[in-house]
Amino acid sequence: MSWNVSSLDSLCTRVYSGGTPPTNIETYYGGEIPWLRTQEVTFNRITDTEVKITEAGLKNSAAKWVPANSVIVAMYGNSAGRSAITEIPLTTNQACCNLVVDETKADFRFVFYSLLLGYERLKGFSRGAAQNNLNAAQVKAFEINAPSVQVQRAIGDLVSSYDDLIENNRRRMALLEESARLLYREWFVRLRFPGYEHTPIVDGVPQGWERKMLGESITLSYGKALKAEIRVEGDYPVYGSSGIVGTHEKPLVQGPAIILGRKGNVGSVYWSSKSFHPIDTVYFVSPESSSLYLFYALKNMHFISTDVAVPGLNRGFAYSRPLLHPPVTLLRSFHEVVEPIHAQLDKLDETNQKLRSARDLLLPRLMSGELAV
Repeated sequence: MSWNVSSLDSLCTRVYSGGTPPTNIETYYGGEIPWLRTQEVTFNRITDTEVKITEAGLKNSAAKWVPANSVIVAMYGNSAGRSAITEIPLTTNQACCNLVVDETKADFRFVFYSLLLGYERLKGFSRGAAQNNLNAAQVKAFEINAPSVQVQRAIGDLVSSYDDLIENNRRRMALLEESARLLYREWFVRLRFPGYEHTPIVDGVPQGWERKMLGESITLSYGKALKAEIRVEGDYPVYGSSGIVGTHEKPLVQGPAIILGRKGNVGSVYWSSKSFHPIDTVYFVSPESSSLYLFYALKNMHFISTDVAVPGLNRGFAYSRPLLHPPVTLLRSFHEVVEPIHAQLDKLDETNQKLRSARDLLLPRLMSGELAV
């Protein structure tokens, strides 16, 4: 079977980056057009985006439509070199390099899996720059080894069967997370908790509740720097402000506990049911003070950037956020519902990790031609 080395540019009909509508014009955001940012590019399938833009935002920026079944490569910062597949038409920011694969020359899934395997090699091109950035020319010139399109499609079909299972589990997880979030909002934002009809409101809160500042209830501790080059891959997740950024052999914090984004993805909130290492772009809440109620309360808070030059979450500002303290009996009822949900989330996540491990063992043998399909 013949395999040929080809540049990404030679396998695509178009390779281009996107753009960002001016963020100071509100009418450019909140529309229905999916707009992808690099922190969402995590070797995954893109079925939706966190941010949407309007038609006006699209027309008044360098953003362009990217068709479904394209491959996205993140070019800037910590995400540089990561890739994803689009399952929907979308737009992207300028930090995304968008590859529209020529179906007569390559299978888009094969290109994605080649980039997944070649991540360290591609990321290496970004080292030495001030911010470890790639550029479109480097992405275009990146070479992969590929067999015929028919064989590529067969490989894509086989490996995608693992990703189909992973994606189904991910969607189940999203539904479970949404159900817990909606329960929190129903009880503690809309105040339609069990027995609310018979509970009078006193000073703006239900009788028996208290409103305190966040700083009266918890301490936000700083994470500790752990550069990628000194990490030893292990069983413990490493958390940055964009979520899990790797693993390490030793934890810094015993779980379960809460992580809060301090720099970069300011105000992001994560729950780790297992012990972990938070890096210096995040705060963490001690296991003794962490709870699922507090987790959802933090996710519902509005944290803003307080430093224009270097966006970040000031701890004093975070401490000034109001936090409701419902009665212990109501908190117990809430946890009786959401704890089993999070147990299911942990099981699904564990299943996905096993599926990824099985896929990743198979992938190099398929992509090298060692294992025929």
